[in-house]
Amino acid sequence: MKKDNSCCVFGHRVIDKRDKELLIEKLYLVFTDLIKNKGVANFYFGGFSDFDDLCNTVVTDLQICHSHIKRYYVCDDYKYVDRPRKRPIWLKAENYDELIYLPMKYKGFYQRIYFRNCEIINHSDYIVFYIRYKNNSGAYKAFEYAQKKKKEILQV
Repeated sequence: MKKDNSCCVFGHRVIDKRDKELLIEKLYLVFTDLIKNKGVANFYFGGFSDFDDLCNTVVTDLQICHSHIKRYYVCDDYKYVDRPRKRPIWLKAENYDELIYLPMKYKGFYQRIYFRNCEIINHSDYIVFYIRYKNNSGAYKAFEYAQKKKKEILQV
């Protein structure tokens, strides 16, 4: 039996309003192609950006026609999975099909996010990026890591 492929997304915290309309169109095309032609059924999100939220909205909409696809929020701390009271107020379990935690090695908050992102990339076959600048950008650091791991990268 063929395994389901997976996709994750990384982008800047704030989307330029001028980019948003075109970006939505591109995301529908990219995600539809991944689902129909590349066997992607699992989408991983980290949730710290407008881009993640926009991608989650598009994938949620695509679930109407592709009910087999799943949306996973990858928590940066295992306690968020089993203990709802410990979750940040902005993390709404109902916005995803499942909350998961991928074990990682880290020290401190910033590194925890970086290593969580690395684990998301390690578990993904395709990575969709929205990068417009490099200065101290978590999205760009994820991009460099994905390149190093020779992952299939799609830029929108």
